[in-house]
Amino acid sequence: MSPEPATARLSFVTLEQFVEQLPPELKMLHDGGSGGSLLRWVEPSELEDPTPYLPEGEFLLTAGLPFLGKGGSAAKVDAYVQRLVDAKVAALGFGIRPYFDAVPDALLDACRKHNLTLFEVPESVPFAAIGLEFSQLLETDTARVFRQLADTNRQLMRAVLSPRPEHELLAALVQRVPVWAVLVGADGRVRARGHSAGGSTGVEHSMLAPMLERLLSGSGPRVEMDGFEQPGSALVFGHPLRSTKDANLGALILGSDAPLTPAQNNVVQSAVGLLELLVRQRTSGSLAPSQLATAVLLHPDSLTTGGTKHVNGLKDLLAQSLSSTRSAQMRVVQGVRVDGAADDGPVRELLQWRRLFDTKLVEITEYGFAAITRLKVDDSLVADVEKLGWRLVVGEPTELPGLSAAYQRATSLRGRVLSTGKSARVDEVTWSVAGLLGREAGTLLAERLLAPVLSLEADRRDPLLGVLRGWLSENGSWDGSAKLLGLHRNSVRRQIGVLGELLDMDLNQAQVRAELWFALQYVDELVASLPAEGTTDLAGTT
Repeated sequence: MSPEPATARLSFVTLEQFVEQLPPELKMLHDGGSGGSLLRWVEPSELEDPTPYLPEGEFLLTAGLPFLGKGGSAAKVDAYVQRLVDAKVAALGFGIRPYFDAVPDALLDACRKHNLTLFEVPESVPFAAIGLEFSQLLETDTARVFRQLADTNRQLMRAVLSPRPEHELLAALVQRVPVWAVLVGADGRVRARGHSAGGSTGVEHSMLAPMLERLLSGSGPRVEMDGFEQPGSALVFGHPLRSTKDANLGALILGSDAPLTPAQNNVVQSAVGLLELLVRQRTSGSLAPSQLATAVLLHPDSLTTGGTKHVNGLKDLLAQSLSSTRSAQMRVVQGVRVDGAADDGPVRELLQWRRLFDTKLVEITEYGFAAITRLKVDDSLVADVEKLGWRLVVGEPTELPGLSAAYQRATSLRGRVLSTGKSARVDEVTWSVAGLLGREAGTLLAERLLAPVLSLEADRRDPLLGVLRGWLSENGSWDGSAKLLGLHRNSVRRQIGVLGELLDMDLNQAQVRAELWFALQYVDELVASLPAEGTTDLAGTT
């Protein structure tokens, strides 16, 4: 069988699938059109009337014992087949020998009359082999269904934390289950809709009013049923979305033309559960983060202008969001992705950072993520995050009023982390330009600004760098730098002029002097890495 696409119906084995696995010696004598129906089981029986013991969708096997003697009359055989059809048997397999050398004509005529699929089973194919083949196929198909269910549930979970979770969840649901879907709020208004491409879009909302009234006024878990003549709406069923105290928060209504399989119903139940979590979270879930966000958004200056009672209330909400206490300090943590980090999508990443940093206050950003945590973020936690391909900026301990400033200090180190590929801690950084640049960025600055000088031979390069360092350290004073360097002031002036021409810079500008001074802090390490005899011009000449 060809592999099924992701949107294939979740189902069990069909008669057609089963027949494809059977030995080619089996001969179909009449096709009753049941190939697409679900096959529940394969059962041999020699009873004159086996129907009391047969489930719907059975593949019945017989060697013809009921048709011996008077049982083989046309009337008896016709009644036998009629009973099988009434019991919704999927197919009949007639085994050759020991009782018959061929399928009786009366049986073939009856199967054609009542449109029951009929197979001739040769003596070379035991009934037990057919039953074993079905068991193995059913086991394989069940594993396939479980894999599909696992994939579907992962897709539903990803939808939950998307920017539009209810819409994305319905889109994922109708992709996997052949239904149209309508999500209704507690006020009876439509919040979201979903339907498969080219499928039915459902019925007019007004037609759902009686069902909605039952769903929103009842109590306890239940399913309300209805049906309409519109395409895709022969079966319409609704599930209430309930709070933990059984208050009705809305409803999910689905429509289809055919009953859903057990696996499809499983997907629907998963969607109902996730929608309940969403509406509960929005209306009666963890309230601290939403209250905190509302207060800060509406009153951004309240941290500095609010009274003690108000600020303490915000501290309590913050503590609940961090699983902490009001007096505990916290840290701002920023994470940046480096090469090799897996892109797990915003849902899994958000849940991952919330779990690792034990906080509900996590933001997915364009550079990675930002979090507020009560944890100290020790070296072992940093190592765990780095193993995932991420690097951190770990802020210093702070309290509520200092969070914004702490975030800005962490942000100032993010460029350094990106350039060095190493995590950094705010409280371990030397707060100077050189300290914030870091070795890699500082060396790059020196290499770019001083390239014309670094390309010279060492006996010319080193004196010029020494003159530049001395002149800048004396703030451009000719006399001060001449005294420091042990040179005549005119000699210093001449060499500074040479440097200005080499670097193509106006050394009278304060910004130029500042940039060169910072570059000189890293030039010694750069010079030490150059070849001892002659140097290669950084611009490409020798």
